[in-house]
Amino acid sequence: MPFDLVLRGGRVIDPSQKLDAVTDVAFAAGKVVTIGNALKVDPGTEVRDVSGYIVTPGLIDLHTHVYWGGTSIGIDAEEFCRTSGVTTAVDTGSAGPGNFAGFRKHVIEPSEVRILAYLHVSHAGIYGYSNRVMVGESEELRLMNPIDAVTVADLNRDLIVGIKVRVGRHSSGTSGIVPLQIALEVAEEVGMPLMAHIDHPPPSYEEVVSLLRPGDVLTHAFRPFPNSPATAQGTVKKVVLEARERGVFFDIGHGKGSFAFKTARAMLANGFYPDTISSDVHILCINGPAFDQVTTMSKFLCMGMPLPDVVAASTVNAAMALRRPELGSLKPGSVGDATLISIKEGQFDYVDVVGEHLTGDRKIVSEGVVIGGRWWYPKQSSKFKQLAG
Repeated sequence: MPFDLVLRGGRVIDPSQKLDAVTDVAFAAGKVVTIGNALKVDPGTEVRDVSGYIVTPGLIDLHTHVYWGGTSIGIDAEEFCRTSGVTTAVDTGSAGPGNFAGFRKHVIEPSEVRILAYLHVSHAGIYGYSNRVMVGESEELRLMNPIDAVTVADLNRDLIVGIKVRVGRHSSGTSGIVPLQIALEVAEEVGMPLMAHIDHPPPSYEEVVSLLRPGDVLTHAFRPFPNSPATAQGTVKKVVLEARERGVFFDIGHGKGSFAFKTARAMLANGFYPDTISSDVHILCINGPAFDQVTTMSKFLCMGMPLPDVVAASTVNAAMALRRPELGSLKPGSVGDATLISIKEGQFDYVDVVGEHLTGDRKIVSEGVVIGGRWWYPKQSSKFKQLAG
């Protein structure tokens, strides 16, 4: 099969294959075909010199809100992904069973970037989230719609990867843990994982984590006090260790109020790395403190998490959480997505959700993306010299 595109001479970091080497990556028919040195190409093959850059599998942002125009929280997925190196944006509960059809038709299907979704168990998803109106959708149990959620999830298995629920004082008010229990019933019925949001107690971090099953995702996992996973003594709570042991995924979900350097330092010092790094990008945090996926990844790099582990948390680990092994990898036969990044050195200011600043010495920068085996954003190709086929 002739190649459509070859990325020549980049440093390929693919944790799914434990690969970190300078080599070539070839794509054809929308998939990765092969990885190798000095690959021979046909005259019609597009060949790009990416030497000096890092090639990773297409980045997956496991926690985004991209129902642009359908909810007040949504941002434009394509605009976001062009600048942040993301090839798969996973929307986490912006839409519920009452409005998922509109999300699918008007946003997901026309999008060139891949959008997958966790379906909210609340009828209209996250509907009251803005600077002026802040209503936790899980406060009102009459809005919980488990029967229709089962139907919608079952009919949209090509796009829906799991069930979403938000619990905590800001999200579920006096309803407490009940919305999580309802969402778990839905997830069990459709055979999908669940993603649980947690904010201020009640319920407690311990209550939420203790209910999660193997394959479920706790997002906002490194949030600040209260409901931090770390103890006052700087150790990891026992219930957290037990949850990881049974297969619960711990996702960052930075967002506007859900990531603290203090918590992250304690967790990393104990060797407890996040399973997945995600931005939780939405309209109230895209201009800070989260900004985007590569900024969130950069924070962990600057706190001492090795680059291959940072990449794994944004590629293969996220694909495992999604149960989509064709994503997050450059193995032959995988979806033909790749992200080109560079690591800038200098002094860079990073901020968390409680206002603590960290001066980092490195910054991950998105330089370009390949989606479906082709340059997705043509303007980016100009910085990479085209070689003769």
